[in-house]
Amino acid sequence: MKTRTFEKLGIQTSLLGFGCMRFPTLENGKIDEKQAEAMLDKAIAAGVNYIDTAYPYHGGESETFVGKVLKKYQRNQFFLATKLPVWKISHKDEVLPIFEEQLAKLQVEYVDFYLLHALDEERWDALVKQGVLDVLDQLKAEGKIKYIGFSFHDEYPVFEKIITARAWDFCQIQYNYVDTEIQAGNKGYVLAEKLGIPMVIMEPIKGGNLASLPEDIARFFKAYYPKKSLSSWALRWVGSHKNVKVILSGMSTMDHVLDNLDTFTNFKALNQEEYDLVHKVTDIIKSRTKNGCTGCEYCMPCPHGVNIPRNFKIWNDWAIYRNDDQARRRYFKDLEVDARADMCQACGACEPQCPQSIQIIQDLIRVHEDMKTIQ
Repeated sequence: MKTRTFEKLGIQTSLLGFGCMRFPTLENGKIDEKQAEAMLDKAIAAGVNYIDTAYPYHGGESETFVGKVLKKYQRNQFFLATKLPVWKISHKDEVLPIFEEQLAKLQVEYVDFYLLHALDEERWDALVKQGVLDVLDQLKAEGKIKYIGFSFHDEYPVFEKIITARAWDFCQIQYNYVDTEIQAGNKGYVLAEKLGIPMVIMEPIKGGNLASLPEDIARFFKAYYPKKSLSSWALRWVGSHKNVKVILSGMSTMDHVLDNLDTFTNFKALNQEEYDLVHKVTDIIKSRTKNGCTGCEYCMPCPHGVNIPRNFKIWNDWAIYRNDDQARRRYFKDLEVDARADMCQACGACEPQCPQSIQIIQDLIRVHEDMKTIQ
């Protein structure tokens, strides 16, 4: 198993981290504990020692299940990461009860990596004002938290604001070969490396999209390595960045585990020819994007309740990956009826606010017309 050293922290972790938000589930939606435990055991036996969960995963059941499975291992065999659900915090006195609840569910006396979960500017400003970091620093002083970090979902200027605010032990960002110019992106990677802050990466396969590319795109990778998965290309691209210490993969099947173990047991950074091929594929993917929405939400809230960025995200992903089943579910099932594109009243409140100068009203019409073709 490929490992990486957190020089700043003096520890060594597996480059592959097991993300515990996409365990296989039963028909009732509960975790398929027998299968999920076998997957965790297989990964740990192969050298995976970074296990990542969070308070809300699997409806709050992930931490409990993970704690039960890890109880059979020696505590020094693994690094455990979980996260503070910052959206539940309105006063710093609420932090300790939640943290103690997490320790109980996980059946441990301390957490190795503790993150402020899914930070954006509004949440960060609130946490600073509330003094939440003071509570975490005290827990670290008591040995109940080893390392303090954050996961991030906002634009680069906000990332710069947060990462330079204190001496973080680590940080976690979304990063893959397509998403290099959104959220923290390439600039965030460079800044973290400059500051000497080690990085944990989420969404390296873009929620599974880079594992199921359309055949006319996938053929470039298949021609180069016929027996290697599309996922392996995405994971190797991320792992070719030296300041990336852990790459999280939310594995849902034993096949996912086995394929990832193959990638990281025999890990090789991309060579220049492979980099060029990834860039070629990236250019093709981006050329299929319907519009330039970055999800900044400057257009929100819509006076009529339309979730403009969400509609454009579904539309763009469908155009790129041609995953009709996923797009159909996301638009017609997961998205509230009142939030769909066809609810636009063409009031025009959104368009002057868009930094990308997108013709939002016309594009929302196009979204719904395209979605009707796959209904």
